[in-house]
Amino acid sequence: MKALQNLFDSIKPNFEKGGKWEKFYTLYEGHRTIAFAPDLTTKSKGAQIKDATDLKRVMITVVIAMIPALIFGILNIGHQHFLAIGEEVTWIDKALFGLWSVLPILIVSYAVGLGTEFTFCVIRNHPVSEGFLVTGMLIALVMPPHIPLWQVALATVFAVVVGKEVFGGTGMNILNVAMTARAFLYFAYPAQISGDQVWTYMGDQTPVDGFSGATALAVAYNAGIDGVPVSDALASHNASLGADFSFWNMFMGWIPGSIGETSTLMALIGAVILIYTGVASWKIIVSGFGGAYLMGLVMNLFASNEFMAMAPHFHWVMGGLAFGVVFMATDPVSAAQTETGKWVYGFLIGALTVIIRVTNPAYPEGIMLAVLLMNVFAPLIDYYVVKANKTRRLQRATV
Repeated sequence: MKALQNLFDSIKPNFEKGGKWEKFYTLYEGHRTIAFAPDLTTKSKGAQIKDATDLKRVMITVVIAMIPALIFGILNIGHQHFLAIGEEVTWIDKALFGLWSVLPILIVSYAVGLGTEFTFCVIRNHPVSEGFLVTGMLIALVMPPHIPLWQVALATVFAVVVGKEVFGGTGMNILNVAMTARAFLYFAYPAQISGDQVWTYMGDQTPVDGFSGATALAVAYNAGIDGVPVSDALASHNASLGADFSFWNMFMGWIPGSIGETSTLMALIGAVILIYTGVASWKIIVSGFGGAYLMGLVMNLFASNEFMAMAPHFHWVMGGLAFGVVFMATDPVSAAQTETGKWVYGFLIGALTVIIRVTNPAYPEGIMLAVLLMNVFAPLIDYYVVKANKTRRLQRATV
């Protein structure tokens, strides 16, 4: 570490004012502070607060919380691939296949996103933000395994520029950047991010007879049309191949889906890390799951088809609800800021996800639209929470 620090110190004059690379000082400082504390200290004699927490540490904590979902996603991609083509292989083979599929997406997401952010930092002469450490991982985890890399690059540029930089950069965006990338692809290139065969990467190989790559949500929706109980349809899905959509199988995550969103268990492990470290709000997570469950009960009461009559707890393990509630809804920038507002915000995300899933077949995965919609309404929720609090306090005030 001493050698690295000496290297940074030796080249620092080139980036300072008057140096030949002074325009790139923000890039130098951004990379230096990854390993070392910044040189800047406060000059005033006021109160000083010493705290080990800064933006980099917060972002790294979120990345660590997503690693279980990433590792599981790599294994699951290999598992789904060899299941689809009917081959029995070792878990090492599955992991290697999954890594070969995921690594390029991850590299493109980080390379293009950081390159875009660095460009804006140089143009605007503002410090490098650490926010993309999380966003780059999230963008990769919400992509299907066979998404074209040029689409990942295009979506990443769109999300960084339109979703964040036009609002002023990190901390100013009103929409979750990773969800913005997914939404862009969903509406611009739906063929590559929706459909039965999207979620199982088979390359140029043909699936075995009887294999279906449909997601659990697609199976549930079709069961509602056919009048078949959803639980029966899920249990019989690919059952002849040794795979099914039973509750516990979906909870573990051994089902087709985006890279990091299939396992509810891995999302909950991430939630424990985020809550324990104080990075994410447990109120948003709990209310998100609660809103989905209660809306599932409401759907049961007014059920006109089998999908509406599906047991509410199945919504927790289907699609990307768990991943979205834990990692997307809790984004501290785009989420509600007041404590009461967090309960309302999370609850509405869970409830809207179920409403969109069940009532609109064009958008079977409702968590994307629910999060983006509530991102827009989060300031309004906070406004009325603060207004109600001020009204109560004024009523208690005495002259």
